[in-house]
Amino acid sequence: MNNYFVHQSSYVDEPCRIGDNTKIWHFSHVMSGCSIGNDCNIGQNVVVSPEVKIGNRCKIQNNVSLYTGVICEDDVFLGPSCVFTNVINPRSHINRKDEYRQTIVKTGASIGANATVVCGHNIGRYAFVGAGSIVTKDIPDFALVMGNPARVRGWVCKCGEKLDFGESLTAACKKCNEKYIRTDNAVQNV
Repeated sequence: MNNYFVHQSSYVDEPCRIGDNTKIWHFSHVMSGCSIGNDCNIGQNVVVSPEVKIGNRCKIQNNVSLYTGVICEDDVFLGPSCVFTNVINPRSHINRKDEYRQTIVKTGASIGANATVVCGHNIGRYAFVGAGSIVTKDIPDFALVMGNPARVRGWVCKCGEKLDFGESLTAACKKCNEKYIRTDNAVQNV
């Protein structure tokens, strides 16, 4: 007996691994060879392509396509209709499956609605990509990025609140009191 839920309108191709307490909702397609962790929520009309890896406790909102090469670590949030690519120069008449580029969305990161992540660029731990942004380079841990192309506009706590460093190199989250230190273009949790 499976310890996960799949809506009757969805397809799950074998073999694949789906963890306990995961829910896969309407009109979604999970393809063979992928791995989905425990306690995930896969929204409506989601495609999980072959060999994609999704960690534990991930929330994937409606209309997201995760193409081969995408890896989501634990506690990742993917907003509605966010987009991943896996080939840098696609052409319909040229098979480029041997050119797929990997994209890693690291632990705790959030990607907003309608954001696009160009393949080969990683999203750092607990980073936050604003809605509609276009990611064209690696995003550092705890970075708040927005725009086209996405640029660092600030820093966020593990809980998602914006950090206020002011002129200091240290900050404490006003919501949960986690402490952080800033150096050049990086932030670390201390």
